[in-house]
Amino acid sequence: MAEELKGKKIAFLAADMFEEVELAEPWKALEEAGAELELVSLEDGEIQGFNHYDKAGSFKVDKAVEEASANDYDGLVLPGGVGNPDNLRQDENAVQFVRDFFEQGKPVAAICHAPWVLIDAGVVSGRTMTSWPTVGTDLRHAGANWVDKEVVVDSGLVTSRKPDDIPAFNKKMIEEIAEGKHAKQAQKTQAAS
Repeated sequence: MAEELKGKKIAFLAADMFEEVELAEPWKALEEAGAELELVSLEDGEIQGFNHYDKAGSFKVDKAVEEASANDYDGLVLPGGVGNPDNLRQDENAVQFVRDFFEQGKPVAAICHAPWVLIDAGVVSGRTMTSWPTVGTDLRHAGANWVDKEVVVDSGLVTSRKPDDIPAFNKKMIEEIAEGKHAKQAQKTQAAS
């Protein structure tokens, strides 16, 4: 498994107030699978992680989203936390960065509150997904089929509900990235637009 993602480059998109474990654990799993990783955020510097409502560690940003291109990556991971996706979805560069992965048919993994960003990117209509329970209402209103499961895969899109789901999330995320581009991902994105 250590070489499963060798040669794959994965972007993590996050902003202040991300749920630390939802970035750190998938990062570790992808690193162990051999992937090259970059942390992309709204601006250079560091972003502040949280453990629910308490400050946790801070992480160094590798690239500002306005300088990043989905063309340079094989997949995207969106950690949750309440403030993180709310910050990201207010930034047109972040929203376009996310949309580009879907249009290119590349795997995307989003956990907890992160699907809020997917709603703003206009890529959830007709998709079967899960999320933190309160985000389910927003997903249904945006045209998604929301289900309460630890992990859901829909044509290259991997979603999970919460930190307890991370082991299942990581397993499916690695599988989808290893498979590469998903033609249905791009088709469903076009249909949702």
